[in-house]
Amino acid sequence: MSQILGAVSDSVRDRSVRSSANPRTVFDAALDAEIEARAGHLPLGEEMELRQSAENHLFGFGKLQPLLDDPEIEEIWINGPSKVFVAKFGRTIKVQLELDSAEISGLIERMLRPTGRRLDRSSPFVDASLPDGSRLHVVIPDITSEYWSVNIRKFPQRILGMDDLVAAGSMSAAAAAFLVDRVRSGANILVSGATQAGKTTLLCALINSLEANERIITVEETFEIRANTADWVAMQTRQPNLEGKGEITLRRLIKESLRMRPSRLIVGEVREAEALDLLIALNSGLPGLCTVHANSTIDALMKISTLPLLAGSNISMDFIGPTVAACIDFVVHCSLNADGTRSVSEIRALTGYNGSITSEVVIP
Repeated sequence: MSQILGAVSDSVRDRSVRSSANPRTVFDAALDAEIEARAGHLPLGEEMELRQSAENHLFGFGKLQPLLDDPEIEEIWINGPSKVFVAKFGRTIKVQLELDSAEISGLIERMLRPTGRRLDRSSPFVDASLPDGSRLHVVIPDITSEYWSVNIRKFPQRILGMDDLVAAGSMSAAAAAFLVDRVRSGANILVSGATQAGKTTLLCALINSLEANERIITVEETFEIRANTADWVAMQTRQPNLEGKGEITLRRLIKESLRMRPSRLIVGEVREAEALDLLIALNSGLPGLCTVHANSTIDALMKISTLPLLAGSNISMDFIGPTVAACIDFVVHCSLNADGTRSVSEIRALTGYNGSITSEVVIP
């Protein structure tokens, strides 16, 4: 089969140069010719498998395409040739898939080509979005010991609403109604949780529970947030070029968003000094939502209170503590359970500041 795939690739490239026909038409003709010339008559099942493999090879992402097409797979990661894993329903599964180093690097190059993001020794990490919205993260040697490390985080094709999360058992109807009422009234909500706990899913559901007249500005490192509203501008960060220029950080995006007449500011994930810019924006009266990696609602409050210190030595806890207490109304914690399910495990309300932030659990 690999010989036929190579021959079809060469034939399609050759015919495409000489023809103005649609590439799919060229592909079908080339594949038909190669099957006839090399394989003769194939059983229908084998021919269909060959056609799908050839299409994935030329128009998709090769051997990874079936994994990307599988709606049950949540994430794909590659630790090296023959070391391919997926997550299904929160559980890790090793798949039987052989990929050599050249195939892996070729697939990543194809994935990155439309994004304008680069991967080389001077920039050994990359984050990017695939055409279907999946998030790609790659690390290369000599940061990794031998092989490229690849993670592809997939997202549901359909945007889940709060009712969907209730139906899935992720939260109670009372919790969903409480959050929808608060977010529509302009509450500032911090969504916390571990990796794969469902933070972005809940964030998107909250965004899509807002009124249609809201103007939403979202900022994130790579495009993950999705919204159904018409008045929505999505922005993502940009890496510096080869000369070290042109970088656009989350801090810059938050500042720029304030000039765009938002009625709601959404930060995909707060990790570093951009926490200060977010707090300043929220303190100006602009409602917002964001996520943060944390193990509990209390840990999330500690993190959002310490990250602004990364902005410089002139930032004081005497400013940060009261500001967090005044800006953040609720912390919602998402949990990844042992059976692979996800749930909202706690909603905590901030009640004030008395030398430290005070809070109480409103929905356990």
